[in-house]
Amino acid sequence: MAIRLNPYLHFSGDARAAMEFYRSVLGGQLDVMTFGDVGGGGGEYPDDGVMHAFLRTDAGLELMASDGADPTAGTAGKVSCSISGDDVGTLTRHFHGLAEGGTVDVPFEEQMWGDTFGQVTDRFGVRWLVNAGSPTP
Repeated sequence: MAIRLNPYLHFSGDARAAMEFYRSVLGGQLDVMTFGDVGGGGGEYPDDGVMHAFLRTDAGLELMASDGADPTAGTAGKVSCSISGDDVGTLTRHFHGLAEGGTVDVPFEEQMWGDTFGQVTDRFGVRWLVNAGSPTP
């Protein structure tokens, strides 16, 4: 049995927009369940708010998210999403796509360890680390 660790992002009302953005950059199938789909948010969350979203790409990336984060919790910057591999072209497209409307913290370029690496904080405040290494023989 395989065990996976999947990032689960929490947003304050813009989970759907964030996940649709990530799907546009990373590709894949996005499934979204709203609070209304499961009987409503009980007055705490709007019925059209995202209770659970799951993005799975053909490359095996998995990302989950929901609305309902406490905007005053102060957790920004404590977690980063990391994408790595040896397909430089795809990773370059992912990096530049995630940077649209965001901030490039570290340009996507060759680093002293020999890989191409960059860091971007996307338009939703999520930090992404993208690393492209050389294919292994």
